[in-house]
Amino acid sequence: MKFESSNPFLKNKEFSGSRNSAHITTHEGIIIRDDEMTVSGTMNKSFLLLALIVAAAAITWSMAFNGDNVMPIAIGGAIAGLVAVLIAAFKPQYSAYLAPAYAIFEGLFLGAISAIFETQYPGIVVNAVGATFVTFVVCLSLYRFKIVKVTQQFRSIVIAATLAIVTFYVIGWVLSMFTSFTPIHHGNSLMSIGISVFVIIVAALNLFLDFDMIEKGAEQKQPKYMEWFGAIGLMVTLVWLYVEFLRLLSKLSSRD
Repeated sequence: MKFESSNPFLKNKEFSGSRNSAHITTHEGIIIRDDEMTVSGTMNKSFLLLALIVAAAAITWSMAFNGDNVMPIAIGGAIAGLVAVLIAAFKPQYSAYLAPAYAIFEGLFLGAISAIFETQYPGIVVNAVGATFVTFVVCLSLYRFKIVKVTQQFRSIVIAATLAIVTFYVIGWVLSMFTSFTPIHHGNSLMSIGISVFVIIVAALNLFLDFDMIEKGAEQKQPKYMEWFGAIGLMVTLVWLYVEFLRLLSKLSSRD
């Protein structure tokens, strides 16, 4: 069975389908492609999206500590962010508009839940941000220096693990809604902590797939909008990683 990227924004078929739409110009007999995806362009857009996430998060963070009820905003932001992600997955040509929208909506959500965690466990947000940053830098370094190579087998294993996690979460969520069942990954048991560690490892491995797909997209000279497409995909993975670090650290803190 052949798997593509676990991140819906960074699938090879999307890159292949857009390959021939880059704009080509000539200057003094030299062919210049001024509308192509580049790695540096994708990273620049990723940093811009990250800045938007932080700015939006600061709004709901401030509101929460001022005593405002931010849960409706958090829920609305999460839903709107998901909608933006789904549209981008099927219509990557609109990513230049959807990516900033996703970052703002997701930032509102993250600011709210971060404030809630921080109220319960002071200092947890700084630790979660630090852990996410260190994980990103380590994974990027391992990929950059070819210590970790993304092979088809590596890709298949990571995607299979990611799909298993999503299925596990969805089943637990549905059962908890209609029954008295408490998902095993809730609480602060050793089993729950172990599951969180496993999920974080899988999320980190998804970063390698993101890096690989961005690099391949640039090599295949995809159109410029694919930079936004790649950037939003990378942000999805980083947000997932940050939330899982929050969950893990909260479980560890509650055992003290």
